[in-house]
Amino acid sequence: MNIAWIGAGVMGSSMARHLAQAGHKVKIYNRSRAKCEALKQYGIEPAATIASCVQDAQAVFTIVGDPSDVEQVYLGEEGIFRHAERGAFLVDMTTSSPVLAKRLYDTAHSPEFAHKKFRVADAPVSGGDTGAQNATLSIMVGADKEDFEALLPLFRLMGNTITHIGPAGSGQHCKACNQIAIAGTLTGCAEAMAYALQNNLNAEIILQAIAKGAAGSWQMDYNAPKMIKNDYSAGFFIKHFIKDMKIAQSVMAEQNKNLPVLNTVLSMFEELDKRGFAQNGTQSIIDYYKD
Repeated sequence: MNIAWIGAGVMGSSMARHLAQAGHKVKIYNRSRAKCEALKQYGIEPAATIASCVQDAQAVFTIVGDPSDVEQVYLGEEGIFRHAERGAFLVDMTTSSPVLAKRLYDTAHSPEFAHKKFRVADAPVSGGDTGAQNATLSIMVGADKEDFEALLPLFRLMGNTITHIGPAGSGQHCKACNQIAIAGTLTGCAEAMAYALQNNLNAEIILQAIAKGAAGSWQMDYNAPKMIKNDYSAGFFIKHFIKDMKIAQSVMAEQNKNLPVLNTVLSMFEELDKRGFAQNGTQSIIDYYKD
């Protein structure tokens, strides 16, 4: 299959590579062309523009920064809607707004674009850079059922937990649930490690003792050890987690609902952002507890 891939960040580069290594012909576009050049060794062809990237593509995948980037990539004058091939799958894997995901679907069926018969899906992912590298991502899909089934073989090249959540926008709602759960779990791990260190305990031994019991979690296994070592390297950037939490917060605010744990954790990460931690990994929340 001819595939266009937009976005060569930490996640997108690995995901595009899996498709190419499975035999698909992949072209890639990124605002920073250097990131695309690094993928030529896998047979992935860099494209100079979005228009040239999507030319002849039967499926277009995007994983970019935030909802404003998604909107520009799809709806801008040089965007996907104006240049993608008739009948193409358009799959946004960015963590973005459920409202925008539904808008993209509706735009594809509007009088302006209905003749192009685009098949639109939102399919955000969870699993971080490790999941992207190992093709073990969890993929949450909002799409028409028949489109989900047609895309499933491609999703299986990138992840091992692929779930059809429901119609357009529901994949993004599911990702919001995922990020809300992470906010509490991640901060709980940080507080546990901060408690251990404050009380002169061996944090590594504490981690061994609690990680496989009721307190166990992915965050405990992968991020708590980094907290102990002061390893702040980014598997998932703080700036992106702030963006994700704000999306969930805004959805609930429109319904006059409040999520106190999410709001508290968001404020903690915004404080870290002010300290210059935006490019650090989310595990650096442990720094919030340091004097």
